[in-house]
Amino acid sequence: VQFCLSRNPLPQYTLTEPAIFARETSCDCRAPHEKLTIAQARRGTPVDRPVRVYADGIFDLFHSGHARALMQAKNLFPNTYLIVGVCSDELTHKYKGFTVMTEHERYEALRHCRYVDEVLRDAPWTLTPEFLEKHKIDFVAHDDIPYSSAGSEDVYKHIKEAGMFVPTQRTEGISTSDIITRIVRDYDVYARRNLQRGYTAKELNVSYINEKKYRLQNQVDRMKEKVRTVEEKSKHFVYRVEEKSHDLIQKWEEKSREFIGNFLELFGPDGTWKQVFQERSGRMLSYALSPRESPSNSPPRELSPLRSPSPPSPPTRWHNARPSPPTSPKGASASISSMSEGDEDEK
Repeated sequence: VQFCLSRNPLPQYTLTEPAIFARETSCDCRAPHEKLTIAQARRGTPVDRPVRVYADGIFDLFHSGHARALMQAKNLFPNTYLIVGVCSDELTHKYKGFTVMTEHERYEALRHCRYVDEVLRDAPWTLTPEFLEKHKIDFVAHDDIPYSSAGSEDVYKHIKEAGMFVPTQRTEGISTSDIITRIVRDYDVYARRNLQRGYTAKELNVSYINEKKYRLQNQVDRMKEKVRTVEEKSKHFVYRVEEKSHDLIQKWEEKSREFIGNFLELFGPDGTWKQVFQERSGRMLSYALSPRESPSNSPPRELSPLRSPSPPSPPTRWHNARPSPPTSPKGASASISSMSEGDEDEK
């Protein structure tokens, strides 16, 4: 019993074993085998047994086209039991041609197809009434294209006339012949591929010269791949270098603009340094032009209104000595006023 917690329940059963092989004697169906029409089979009658449908073929290089044909055969009727007949190597090589897979490989490929209920080995090339009766076959499924072989224009002609033929649709774009054509067309590619994977020239039926040619081509391809890889890595490295150099140049430009701005702010026409220089120059010029003030703690000099004339000073050695200038504007004005007062007294 399977339990499922999801909203979408699992199928009621799961295929865990391949399809069975048909017995050599006869069918295991015990119910009375009445002849059915297609209309009856599509209505789901009879109810006591499934509708036995037979599909035959070579099935070499089993592919999706084969599987789709068997799916159609399986779903022809509500209750279908699908029997698949596979022709042997002997019959196939005689009437159709050489196969890629052996008959046992083809049998096993059909056994593991989900739509197949039973595999009949060494199936006949042409279906006889005795064969259909032996295996209790109700209908034969195949595509509707006339299949000319073994001296007949259509090997299914008598089945169609008996009303036992049910057509299926072919899948366009895929067939065994198409797959073989691809391999033959690209033979050199697949030969080189298998030589590279360890197969010998003898196993591939390749001559000595072709073997050396293929191996040389493989080496050339490997060198091309290495060169291509190096080129890709080089492009990636160059791209990274360009990206980093672009970032460095951008950062350098930002730093340069910042440095130039700071320089102009300091040393430009209206820069800070010029203002500081002008202030200091003006301060030094005013300091040089104006005399120093007398100390504030020195006592003021007072002159009496009736000053006696000072005695003559002794002769000095330096005749060119000049009287020292007054230390301050206040001192100069005081001396001038005293001199004027003395003149008035003399008068």
